[in-house]
Amino acid sequence: MHGSLPSKVPAGKQKTWKKIQTMVRRTLFIVALKKSYPWIQLSGHSENFAPGEQGVVLKRLCESEQCCLQSLMADVLRPFVPAYLGVLERDGERYVQMEDLLTNFRSPSIMDCKMGLRTYLEEEEKPVLRADLFNKMIAVEPNAPTPQECARGAITKPRYMQWREATSSSASLGFRIEGIKKSDGTLLQDFKKTKTCKQILKIFKDFTEEKRCILEQYRQRLIELRSTLEVSPFFISHEVIGSSLLFLHDHKGQAKVWMIDFGKTLPLPPGQILNHRLPWHEGNREDGYLWGLDNLIDIMTEAATQTTLEENVNSTQAPSSRR
Repeated sequence: MHGSLPSKVPAGKQKTWKKIQTMVRRTLFIVALKKSYPWIQLSGHSENFAPGEQGVVLKRLCESEQCCLQSLMADVLRPFVPAYLGVLERDGERYVQMEDLLTNFRSPSIMDCKMGLRTYLEEEEKPVLRADLFNKMIAVEPNAPTPQECARGAITKPRYMQWREATSSSASLGFRIEGIKKSDGTLLQDFKKTKTCKQILKIFKDFTEEKRCILEQYRQRLIELRSTLEVSPFFISHEVIGSSLLFLHDHKGQAKVWMIDFGKTLPLPPGQILNHRLPWHEGNREDGYLWGLDNLIDIMTEAATQTTLEENVNSTQAPSSRR
């Protein structure tokens, strides 16, 4: 068959056959893509990516993200973001070429943390009713919609996003876990109602298998990132919305954290700067990024401390060896 239409297929069935071919090709493409770039499984937007050369990730061109990456290459945040490698056109589609952050990791465990107390831009607040978002809401929390929303069977995107963030730790802690992929291939994405420090502490310890060296590397990297953000000309002059921190570690004991996803990161008007720790109200454009990072560091520090204490207790309780 080799991808061609079978001979003498009735005209009425040719469209159906072509749809099947398209679905098969798309499925095979996504499987290959996820095998090469497993962190894409956490983002939920595999259609935005394409396989690149060794060590390179191709992401569908977003002009705002491209501008951010270009600016970041000359900013003090350069060591904390993927390298920008230009734009590539393929099959009529334009892609941003970026460093593949997984290149030096072997079968890594991966965690995506969405940063900030909100993940939508103020400009997105348009009163368009959407049934798909209503269905996503009731799938998680059936009693969340108001009687009026139930009658309409639809909600606006701002309403959905505000509910989503209030349900998770975005509103309470300034970050939320989007997904985890363990080194054995286990994919975890059911974090929509994870919002307490205790819950997140348990997740961090499970994600790192309570390895103190991994937790400590993450903690140090986050502290370095915070210090750099606080002096970054780029960061103080941009509203950082929907950006994630990507956590990576492997069995060789190496661990790193990078900032990714800048499609909703926008420059502020001339002369305006952000504190990144203040509460948001309409018009001030505060994103809560640093507030979330402060909380993230505190919880990661607690995880490392608890692991150290447990190791010390176990070592003192271990029976002495007999000569």
